Amino acid sequence: MLTSFFNTIILLGCIQGLIVCGLLFFSKKNRQPNRLLAALILLISLASFNLYGNYQNWFNSAILRFLTQLVPLVIVMPIGPLIYFYVQSSLDPGFKITKKHRRHFYPVLIDLVPSLTVIIFIVGIVTRLIKNNPSPWGAFIDDFNVYADIPRWASVTCYAWLSAKYLSAYKQKNNGILNGAAVHFTWLDQFIKAFMVFQAIWFVYLVPYVIPKYTNWMLDTFDWYPIYIPMAILIYWLGIKGYIVSQQQVAAEKKTNGNATILSPELIQQVIAALTKAMEEDKIFLIPNLNLATLSETTGFPQKNISAVLNQHLQKSFNEFVNGYRVNSFKEKIGLPEMNHLTIAGIALECGFNSQATFQRTFKELTGKSPSEFRKAMPEVN
Repeated sequence: MLTSFFNTIILLGCIQGLIVCGLLFFSKKNRQPNRLLAALILLISLASFNLYGNYQNWFNSAILRFLTQLVPLVIVMPIGPLIYFYVQSSLDPGFKITKKHRRHFYPVLIDLVPSLTVIIFIVGIVTRLIKNNPSPWGAFIDDFNVYADIPRWASVTCYAWLSAKYLSAYKQKNNGILNGAAVHFTWLDQFIKAFMVFQAIWFVYLVPYVIPKYTNWMLDTFDWYPIYIPMAILIYWLGIKGYIVSQQQVAAEKKTNGNATILSPELIQQVIAALTKAMEEDKIFLIPNLNLATLSETTGFPQKNISAVLNQHLQKSFNEFVNGYRVNSFKEKIGLPEMNHLTIAGIALECGFNSQATFQRTFKELTGKSPSEFRKAMPEVN
């Protein structure tokens, strides 16, 4: 009775996962993040479908069993990169998966080894280079499938950790001010934590499972339910919450676009002139805790007008605009003889940075070099 209930949960998870995959994949808005999430849910759903099909003896016929051996339904290695790239593309509209990113998916070869083994065996039989004795080949595949879960677990865990670091860096870069991205950031934070919880559950199951004398005992006692029931719950949550958040983001973008501050050309030029004066003459960027309110008081223009000019016309966030001046100031000061007694961090503080991590990241983004590399490339100062 309990087994039938668990199997039903897994089946419903598969069905919902496939439906949501279609909705996300064919969504016209936020296409890249939605398609990455769709691919992620699809892989989890296929693995669950494979388990349910085995429980229901769907693959007992020779043809279906042969097809499932050639076309693997359990593909785990791409899940980690999909998590990482989904987080990045959700927060960075300009993020694109390039050829450089594709190498993250090369370890999928681990998932394909059983199928490749079957193909080699069949080709060997046809060409009479291999004896028709499937037993050692089957034993190899069974053993491989057990130990392949180690790199699979490690991959997903590593990419989930990298995603968590990316979220932390993103929040720090924006000084905790997320504005319109707050709802989406919260979802991504929950998204990563959910995978971390699943990885913990998988680890508890995996440790005894990969020990040879406990492998069969684990399967006979618990089967795969400790892994696949949480996986089904993950599919439910990812599908429903992920789709809702994607639709909320579209609605928020429409609302933001509809409420965009429209400024006259004359006012735009006035704001730009005031900002330039505040930075270049008053050097207000040297204030470590400079914020939009202080800049508004200095220039005499409302905060919404300054934000509109920065975002819509200068194509910069407040932090990008201010830190650009701070980096230029650093480049000027590091060449002065009176700065020789200061460390790089000390000069950065003199230029208005109050976080060494923010300074290092911003400097590398704007110059393509680390501060130390930039200093070494400069002529020696007497």
